[in-house]
Amino acid sequence: MVNPGLAIRLFDFQEQAVLKLLDLTSKSDRKQTIVMKAPTGSGKTIILIDYVDKYLSNVSASTAFIWLCPGKGDLEEQSREKMRKFVSGRATQNLFDALLNGFASGSTTFINWELVTKKGNTAIRDCERKNLFDRIAEAHRRGTEFIIIIDEEHSHNTAKAKTIIDSFAAKNIMRVSATAVQNKRHEFFEIDEADVISAGLITKALYVNEGITDNLEITDDYDYLLDLADAKRKAIASRYQSIHKNIRPLVLIQFPNGQPETIAAVEKKLETMGYSYDNGMVSKWMSEDKKDLPDNLTENDGIPIFLLMKQAISTGWDCPRAKILVKLREGMNESFEIQTIGRIRRMPEATHYEDDLLDFCYVYTFDEKYKAGLLADMDKAYENRRLFLKDKCKTFTLEKEIRDQDFDGLGEREVLNKIYDALVKKYGLGTDKVDNKMRLASDGYRFGNEIIGHALYGQYIRTDRVAESTTYYTTRKRVNTHKHGMEMLHCVDSIKRTINMPTAKVKTILERLFRKGGNAAKKLLLLDTAEFYAFIINNEHLLKEEFREVTADMAVQMSILLHPKKSTFHIPDQDFFRYDPSVKNEVEYLSSAYHEYTSGYATSLVRSTSEMLFEQYCEKQDDIEWVYKNGDTGQQYFSIVYIDALQHQWLFYADYIVMKKDGTVWIIETKGGESHGQNKNIDKQIENKFNAFKIYAAEKCLHWGFVRDKDNQLYINNTTFALDMANENWRPLETIF
Repeated sequence: MVNPGLAIRLFDFQEQAVLKLLDLTSKSDRKQTIVMKAPTGSGKTIILIDYVDKYLSNVSASTAFIWLCPGKGDLEEQSREKMRKFVSGRATQNLFDALLNGFASGSTTFINWELVTKKGNTAIRDCERKNLFDRIAEAHRRGTEFIIIIDEEHSHNTAKAKTIIDSFAAKNIMRVSATAVQNKRHEFFEIDEADVISAGLITKALYVNEGITDNLEITDDYDYLLDLADAKRKAIASRYQSIHKNIRPLVLIQFPNGQPETIAAVEKKLETMGYSYDNGMVSKWMSEDKKDLPDNLTENDGIPIFLLMKQAISTGWDCPRAKILVKLREGMNESFEIQTIGRIRRMPEATHYEDDLLDFCYVYTFDEKYKAGLLADMDKAYENRRLFLKDKCKTFTLEKEIRDQDFDGLGEREVLNKIYDALVKKYGLGTDKVDNKMRLASDGYRFGNEIIGHALYGQYIRTDRVAESTTYYTTRKRVNTHKHGMEMLHCVDSIKRTINMPTAKVKTILERLFRKGGNAAKKLLLLDTAEFYAFIINNEHLLKEEFREVTADMAVQMSILLHPKKSTFHIPDQDFFRYDPSVKNEVEYLSSAYHEYTSGYATSLVRSTSEMLFEQYCEKQDDIEWVYKNGDTGQQYFSIVYIDALQHQWLFYADYIVMKKDGTVWIIETKGGESHGQNKNIDKQIENKFNAFKIYAAEKCLHWGFVRDKDNQLYINNTTFALDMANENWRPLETIF
């Protein structure tokens, strides 16, 4: 029986996409992986369904398609239902059907990612039924080829997922994403967003912060943005009515983390505007809290007109009546994920009305940072590959250090004194508070009782242009200690991470330094409460840097007082390493502690210059038994405790452990060197790490050294620290190691 084909007519750009996919998967000289960047609203599911149908009819009927979908939102069932509807003659099944019956030629199996990747799943466990891998093997023996479609993979690109994908040994792997980027390892093509707009499927453009003016003074973020959004919603609703359309525009209110106090404040604001859960105008969709979600939420005449959500609603959720997005902040540093805009770009009737009010969508937010999307690991230039340890390395052990939780470091008073002394020295501060204020202001510090912000504004046709925009208005909020208390605490929390102290203690230190009242000793400024709040919020990034610099000052490694906990380190039996698949003239590094470790794991794409040169150097030496590349963080890796200038403990993970053939053990840390006379090292704690490393190596009678590069040559220092590589303590690596 000849399949009648797709039951609907495709737009020209969709037909061209299908032809492109057929071309890329039917010719033997094409790359295995095809990446299709498809804007939200372009009808990628319909494109893929038509592609599958045409491939089976015109290229190869002995192919089985595997369609992998995100685990949230039942997208695999939605996609399967669409295939049943539009090409009813094609065989479809889910994972459990496949486990029972296998993968037949001509079939399309829709699989929820979480069924095969989530911890504790039973889909790939040996049991009475033949498991997934057995069914794949059966299909291969019958001569069935696989093509895999990976739909919006970003949140499920894990090692376990890769193992499953690899097991299919697919002829082609097709990855589809709205946020894909071009990669030379893959075939790549993009559906032009302008074509999707021209077809009437998505809005002609989007407005960001329409109605906001420069130097705007606002009282409350939530009040201001929600008022703007509601005014726009009413205008759109009225226009729909005037052209006799029964469409109720929906406002999406997005919270970055969904903190209870933020949600409660918004709910209270909406109630004052006449919208509540009780009258059906408000719904909530959060992973842990779904409230008053009607069955017709996504229909054009759905009742709720405000939907509260946390982060982006799950992939695949379509609600064409959603026209307005309000992105609220719960701190000062959240990023706006551009992909979220896709939720409001669809046209409710897949056509334009030739009315800008209805043919545009609207975003209201005071976010200052915009990210183009959560790009999948598949779009990175490197891969993560698992390697296995050689037998000769399995018995090696070394004593590693972990933090002593009973060692608290310097007290609050000592930390205050160090920060005070550092600021006095850096800016020439004294007892004259007015003069101190002038000096700090001249170096970029902001003063006053207003919180200064920046709001992006403008009209954008292409969604990704939002992340590239630089058109900002300045916003001003007069400090309200009740409303802005959380913002201030967020900033204090951000600052405290640089010195590893409790938030309350850091807040006390900042008050002692800059706020009126209390002990006059160590007081640099006399700011009133509102000025203090504004000072911390407006200058958060500067204060973080000040605290970071203080901790980086050389600390006396307190070997007498500090007694790190000890444990035994074993090299992990298996580990993941970044791999550069574009490496040229790949050769195996026989000196590596892991099987099949090659030059592809030591290119400039995945290693620093000093790391790359060090591994190349070791591979050429005859006296090296093996080289182990340590991890950067994690309990399974080798670590040494060091302390900063405030006597707080941190873990330092040396880069390499080297066993020489005579049994001597070297521990090597690589750092950025010098280039064109400029220091490339970016680690402010380098000296503290060096000194702790020196003490550890002496206690354990180990060989050690810091290695840095200069003019493509390596130099080592294991005596006295010096940042300047012209110092005599930096010696050519081959003279010592």
